[in-house]
Amino acid sequence: MKNHSTGWSIISILIAGLSSTNVLAQTTVNQIQTVKDVKIIDAFWKPKLDLYATTTANDVLDKFEANNLTTAEERNKNNVFKNFDDVAQGKKGINHHAGLPWFDGLVYESIRGIGDLLKQHPNKQVEARLDALIDRIALAQQADPNGYINTYTDLKEPTHRWGDNGGFLRWQHDVYNAGMLVDAGVHYYKATGKTKLLDVATRYANYMSALMGPAPKRNIVPAHSGPEEALIKLYWLYKQNPELKSKIKVPVNAQAYYDLATFWIENRGKNAGYPLWLSWGNDKSEKWIKDQQYKSQEFGNANRPTWGDYAQDSIPVFQQKTIEGHAVRATLLATGITTAALENHSPDYIRTAHALWNNMVGKRMFVTGGVGAIHNDEKFGPDNFLPTDAYLETCAAVGAGFFSQRMNELTGDARYIDEFERTLYNNVLTGISLSGTKYTYQNPLNSHEHSRWDWHSCPCCPPMFLKIVSAMPDYIYATAPERLYVNLFVGSSASAEVTKGIKTTIEQTTNYPWNGKIELKLNPEKQSPFALYLRIPGWAQGKENPYGLYHSQPGSGVKLAVNGKVQDIQLKDGYAIINRTWKKGDVVSLELPMQPRLITASDNVKDLTGKVALASGPIIYSLENVDNANLDQLKILKSTSLKLDFEPKTLDGINVIRGVATDSSSQQLTFTAIPYYAVGNREVKGYKVWVDALEALKK
Repeated sequence: MKNHSTGWSIISILIAGLSSTNVLAQTTVNQIQTVKDVKIIDAFWKPKLDLYATTTANDVLDKFEANNLTTAEERNKNNVFKNFDDVAQGKKGINHHAGLPWFDGLVYESIRGIGDLLKQHPNKQVEARLDALIDRIALAQQADPNGYINTYTDLKEPTHRWGDNGGFLRWQHDVYNAGMLVDAGVHYYKATGKTKLLDVATRYANYMSALMGPAPKRNIVPAHSGPEEALIKLYWLYKQNPELKSKIKVPVNAQAYYDLATFWIENRGKNAGYPLWLSWGNDKSEKWIKDQQYKSQEFGNANRPTWGDYAQDSIPVFQQKTIEGHAVRATLLATGITTAALENHSPDYIRTAHALWNNMVGKRMFVTGGVGAIHNDEKFGPDNFLPTDAYLETCAAVGAGFFSQRMNELTGDARYIDEFERTLYNNVLTGISLSGTKYTYQNPLNSHEHSRWDWHSCPCCPPMFLKIVSAMPDYIYATAPERLYVNLFVGSSASAEVTKGIKTTIEQTTNYPWNGKIELKLNPEKQSPFALYLRIPGWAQGKENPYGLYHSQPGSGVKLAVNGKVQDIQLKDGYAIINRTWKKGDVVSLELPMQPRLITASDNVKDLTGKVALASGPIIYSLENVDNANLDQLKILKSTSLKLDFEPKTLDGINVIRGVATDSSSQQLTFTAIPYYAVGNREVKGYKVWVDALEALKK
């Protein structure tokens, strides 16, 4: 109905239509393309991105360089960058390597993330620091005639390249590190136009694509996924920019890079079938591999060990119906599968991507967007196993976010950005302190002691965090022929060719996620007919989860107008569609309901029976002991109203939810909830996302 006093239309959205498509059976694509070079002018995100591009970037590099350690001896022993210098000097088998085998990959991921951040926040000092590091990486690669570079293997196990001769690839991370180098080379070139790291990456890709693949090449697949997407990005870079080949100092064979990526995907599960990780255990399994028993003639061309469910290698990838194993590896593999599907449109790839995402989000995703319930092997649990003390590694949330974004790119369906947004604002953002210099590895939803660390013996999460927040601006807008998509509500401006030959500038103004009002100004070069696709989040429609894993009630409704005129809503795949001929100065106004809401879990989730979580907009809230005494005794009264207030001086400015709870004596008291991402920034005390609840006090 119309509210004539405001000129708005309050929309009641028909939920039933959202789930009418059987996505499990979907094998077609509705591909969209992300809009690059978006300028962020957002009150929430710009200060954060500026902080990450300077303070966090330097903090991560300083700590890899061991500048946080006290003595010169400690710094020299733990300086990860020195590994590259040692390899460049021809050192091999010296039995010293700073950090774990995958630290090369973490360095490359940091270069990618920081490089992308430089696009939003140019900083000559930080860029020069990265360039100097890239020089050292290039020198290390030059020490090998094939372009091989894996500092751990060279310095500690030089006879075990790729896990050969009794090595253990799952530990050494040769292929993972190589993939992250390729990824960094592509991103750093796009961010800066500099080709030195791209030269290094291309040389390495040439070596791998000549070595690995169908027989007579070698049956080697990454024991840790991630390289699959990286090689496809390298393929795309040269395919879309053929003139770039003349700037590269080594031969370029783009098709070989794509072929290698799909080999890595399709050859999972094609192995000796041994060791039997689950029944033998890790020790016996590792010994079987180090004894090279997989080379027995009985295994024929499949003469490599299986890396097991842990590494998504127990069965062929297209037979995988559920998302299993190490949550970071699993989500990065799924991201690679979806990325390949963008290129090949293969029904097998598309069907598998849908199956894995549906299982992840519909059965195994936490309300914060976190994944990976179990500490042992950092892995997914069974369906509906969502305990409040779950593991939820920051890196796994990053992987899940990338997977969801690629699914949106493949299908043009808003449900995937809904879950990307959930992950980004909650499990990803909690991975870093408000100061930008402390981090989390695990992110349980309820904890008696949430402690952020300055650094970690396995600091994989800060580089992964940098990768996703630096990529976020590219995910705000997308296009398809005569369609412009608004996926994220972030103050920004961008330009895109929506109608052929006509560029349109879009400017977005908002105070999201604290306020649901969004204003879009469109300025086509000349009048231009196209459809604007404006995401209406599931939570704004009473659809907390696309498969009913979580439930909530919608707020006051969605309001939409163009140039002040009320619009009838056409809703398709989670987008409100406005189809018209646009002219300069057209303004679209959207308002989403931000009233606080209670979330409950499906009855199938036994760990969450009788509990509720709090949310407003995309933000999941938490009750922290700092604000709520005797937190373990509190029960939220579901029948009482919730109040939302913006507090500019609290935790860098946040919305706070207040409501009524009871204590152990059934006395009523007011509770205070803050965004989950902000916990642990004041005192190291406990907090709860899931809180016991009562319908009402008994009389």
